[in-house]
Amino acid sequence: MKDVMNFYDEMYGLDVKQTGPLPHYEAYQQWAKGYNSEAMAHKRAQADAAFRQVGITFAVYGDDAGTERLIPFDLIPRIIPSNEWTTLQKGLIQRVQALNMFVHDVYHNQHIVKAGIVPAEQIYLNAQYRPQMQGVQVAGNNYCHISGVDIVRAGQGEFYVLEDNLRVPSGVSYMLEDRKMMMRLFPEAFSTMPIAPIEHYPDLLLQTLRESAPVGVDNPSVVVMTPGMYNSAYFEHAFLAQQMGVELVEGKDMFVDEGLLYMRTTQGPQRVDVIYRRIDDDFLDPLVFRADSNLGVPGLMSVVCAGRVTITNAVGTGVADDKSTYPFIPEVIKFYLNEEPILHNVPTYQCRKPSDLSYVLANLKDLVVKEVHGAGGYGMLVGPASTQAQIEDFRARLIAKPGGYIAQPTLALSTCPTYVESGIAPRHIDLRPYVLCGKETRLVPGGLCRVALGEGSLVVNSSQGGGTKDTWVLEDASADTQEAASC
Repeated sequence: MKDVMNFYDEMYGLDVKQTGPLPHYEAYQQWAKGYNSEAMAHKRAQADAAFRQVGITFAVYGDDAGTERLIPFDLIPRIIPSNEWTTLQKGLIQRVQALNMFVHDVYHNQHIVKAGIVPAEQIYLNAQYRPQMQGVQVAGNNYCHISGVDIVRAGQGEFYVLEDNLRVPSGVSYMLEDRKMMMRLFPEAFSTMPIAPIEHYPDLLLQTLRESAPVGVDNPSVVVMTPGMYNSAYFEHAFLAQQMGVELVEGKDMFVDEGLLYMRTTQGPQRVDVIYRRIDDDFLDPLVFRADSNLGVPGLMSVVCAGRVTITNAVGTGVADDKSTYPFIPEVIKFYLNEEPILHNVPTYQCRKPSDLSYVLANLKDLVVKEVHGAGGYGMLVGPASTQAQIEDFRARLIAKPGGYIAQPTLALSTCPTYVESGIAPRHIDLRPYVLCGKETRLVPGGLCRVALGEGSLVVNSSQGGGTKDTWVLEDASADTQEAASC
C-alpha cells in the first residue's frame, strides 16, 4: 500500500506501516483473507452486473461518454466502531435540532438577529431566504425533516462537519443498495460480525413523514414529488416511493381545489397531506416562484400557508444550509441549545469580509474555495490540485463577487483501503449520515460513504465520478445504538 503518512487511514490509523489494523477492523481483515484478488474481481463484476440490471445510475455532467453511468461501488467497507458512532450520532442530533430552531426563528421572531449572533443581511439578502414563509406555521414547528450532514475525518482522526444539506439531500438509495449488495455478495460477513442494520430506513422515513402531517390529519396521504425521469436522481425518487409504498408524482399529477391539494388517481382525486419533495423551492409553485416552471403545482403555496399540506423539507430551509451560513452554525448551536457543539466546523473564511478576502487572495494555492450556493462539487477551486490558470480565474471571480464565496483550508481527508484497477490502494472518503426528524430524531447507523476514486483526488461527489462504499457500524451489545431524541 502506498505510504499515506500525512492522512489518517480508517483501517490503520495514522501509521499505515503498523503490523495490523485498528481493533475494529481486525475481524474484517481475518475474514477478508479468504478472498484473493481473483475472487474479488469476480465479486466486483457481479456487483456491476447487478447494478446495471437494476439501473442504479447518476448523471455525470461534462462526461463526453454520456449523461448517465453506473456509480462505481467499492467492495471494501468503511467500518466505524460503536463508540465513534455514538459520538457522531449525538453531534448530528444536536446540530439538526439547532438548525431546525434557527429556521423557525428566521421565519418568525428573528431572536438570533436581534441578539447580534447572525447579521440581518446574512438572512434577508440570502438567495435561499423565502419571504413567503414569514409567519407561516408548519406542523410541529419542524422544517428539517430529512437532513444529510457531510462528515469528514482529518488531522489526527478528528471528525468535522463539512456541509449541511437541508433542502433535498440525496444519496440514501445508494446507501441502501450498497448494503443490499454487500449482503448478497458476502452473506457470511453479516453472520460473523456485529454489523448494525440499516434496512429499516424506508420504514423510519415513512414514519417521519406521517408524523409531519398537518394538525388534525390522522391517516395522512404521503407522496414523493419528483421533477421527472430526466432528473439525475430519478432512480432514488422512484426507489424511495416504492420502498415506502407511496405514490411517486410529478407536479402535473396534482392540483389545488378549494384550498386543498389533490393528486389524480384512477379512482378519482385523492387528497395529499404530506409531500416528500425532490424539487427545489423555485419550481414548486409557478404562481409564487418561477412563473416559467412546468414542474410545480399552481396554488401549492396557498395550501402550505393555510397549514393544509406539509412539504418536507419545508420551503425556505436553504437559508440554513447555504455555505455562507455555515460559519455561524457553532454559535447557532450555543444560542438555541446553550451547549457546546459536539461536532466542529472546518475553519472558514468569509470572502465578503475584506480581511478574509485579502487572506484568501494571498493563499489561493493552499485553500479550497466554494461558491456559497454551489453543490455537487461544482463551482469549487481545490488550490493544491489546480493549475495557475485556474487559480487566476478564481482570483478574478473572487474580486468581482467576493460575497459569493467562502474558503477553507485544504483538509487532509482520511483514506480507506479501496479496490481499484491497480489493486488495493488508499482513497479519500467522506460520510453522509441521514437524520430524520418527526416527533423524534432518528438515524440508521452509518450513512452514504463516498470515495474519490482518482489517486490524490479530494472530490468525492458522485456527479463528478466519485464512487460509494458500504458503511459498517459495529454494534456494542452493551449499548443501544438506536438512540432517539425529541425533535
